[in-house]
Amino acid sequence: MGVYVKSKMAAACVRRLGKVGKFVLDTPACRAVNCHAVVPRITLNGSRRAYGTGTEGFRSRPLKNFTTQLRSARVMGCAFLLGGGLGLYHTLKLTFQRHLAEEESKSSGSSGEVKLTLYQYKTCPFCSKVRAFLDFHSLPYEIVEVNPVMRKEIKWSSYRKVPILMVNESVQLNDSSVIISTLKTFLISRERTIPQILECYPEMRSKNDSGKDVVEFNNKYWVMVTGTDEEKLYPEKGSRKEEMKWRKWADDWLVHLISPNVYRTPTEALASFDYIVREGKFGTFEGFFAKYVGAGAMWLISKRLKNRHNLQNDVRQDLYKAVNDWVAAVGKHRKFMGGEEPNLADLAVFGVLRVMDGLQAFDDMMENTKIKPWYRRMEKATHHKEQQ
Repeated sequence: MGVYVKSKMAAACVRRLGKVGKFVLDTPACRAVNCHAVVPRITLNGSRRAYGTGTEGFRSRPLKNFTTQLRSARVMGCAFLLGGGLGLYHTLKLTFQRHLAEEESKSSGSSGEVKLTLYQYKTCPFCSKVRAFLDFHSLPYEIVEVNPVMRKEIKWSSYRKVPILMVNESVQLNDSSVIISTLKTFLISRERTIPQILECYPEMRSKNDSGKDVVEFNNKYWVMVTGTDEEKLYPEKGSRKEEMKWRKWADDWLVHLISPNVYRTPTEALASFDYIVREGKFGTFEGFFAKYVGAGAMWLISKRLKNRHNLQNDVRQDLYKAVNDWVAAVGKHRKFMGGEEPNLADLAVFGVLRVMDGLQAFDDMMENTKIKPWYRRMEKATHHKEQQ
């Protein structure tokens, strides 16, 4: 039941209780006696009885019964007035809640434009996914580049990863897939606010095998649409399941092929960190340290990542196979997995692969796989939308 309906019901109760209380207190019997005739008086002399507290011989039974009835009527009237007061309190409370709900609806973008601020590392594949989505859907947004070392730009957030998307400076969205699913749902179902949609993606906390806290989000690959909206978004049978499968594949497999490939050799690692420092937000000392020390560290770490994900000795082969598997899934008769327009899986895969652009791994991928025609179409689709 809505807040508005509840407030109207509470107001009606206030009026009814007030009328009943006033009726009881305005009866002739109540007006005929004052409070001193009903409430006992207490004397300073403890040996004497106060007037009105005598025995049967001191006061007649009819008078005592009449006084008892007056007391009951007075108590009943006070009870109704008290109930009316409580009702008034709840009326004001519900009205205030309704006002807050309306303000929240405005601030969270239930209609019209929303202000989006993206906290990111430019070279992060998950952040690149979000930018690809925003650019394709022509959603204007501001970027706050986060320092990867100090991360002071997000010190206000208990969630310490990027991307973080702030909506109208009041609603925080975490996790790239949650951000994309929430915004896609909002663009289709404008009758729901972003906070309402966000409730569909509950946060789950746990600890991994190393005892480290892990945050995951339920339903994050689901776009929360049904009925006619679902039919418009997913006109082909199985297209929703296909989109979710490949979005998850991009997060669980494709993204883990990036680091082992861009840090494959010391030379590639140094080139990668030169790009990261140039595009990221580093101080002079931090940039120098990141470029030379970080490159060496990531070259060593890439070897561990290769073993963790059971990659081949030549990690390029895993990258080639992955992107060719993607191209095969799109098929020869579709421009994109989404058909004539990219769907969320297209945007996710494109966003992940795009972070390698300008590096040796990217050039090798374009030359040795079938990804190039699809990738160029995706560039055109997102850049065209971005320029509008």
